[in-house]
Amino acid sequence: LSDLAKYTIDEVAKDFVKQAAVERILERIIARAIDINQHIIAENENKNISAPKDYKETFSAMVDLGVYDKNFAGEISKSVGTRNMLAHEYDKMDYSKVYNSMGDCLRDYNKYCEFILKFLEK
Repeated sequence: LSDLAKYTIDEVAKDFVKQAAVERILERIIARAIDINQHIIAENENKNISAPKDYKETFSAMVDLGVYDKNFAGEISKSVGTRNMLAHEYDKMDYSKVYNSMGDCLRDYNKYCEFILKFLEK
């Protein structure tokens, strides 16, 4: 994703392969994080945390487990909206939102990985 973030929005929008790559990579990163959240939550269900009702709530549940703080959960959980747009609204997608999500994703998911690794080392 970092390689694709080097291109301007116009360069990506004009190149179907770059555009498709950005969309797919974003969707996969977010989906993998949701999977990780669900797995960690399931493994720690005896710790009195509420079962998440949706994908966004899986990020909040990680706060209850001490993986990261509430502010970070609020930021990274916004990516669920990006995932939903990519998965369900592809016909009416605002590509500037997708393009701008790359920077957020690179920032947030690098931090997310650090938090997850620290949590798993405990």
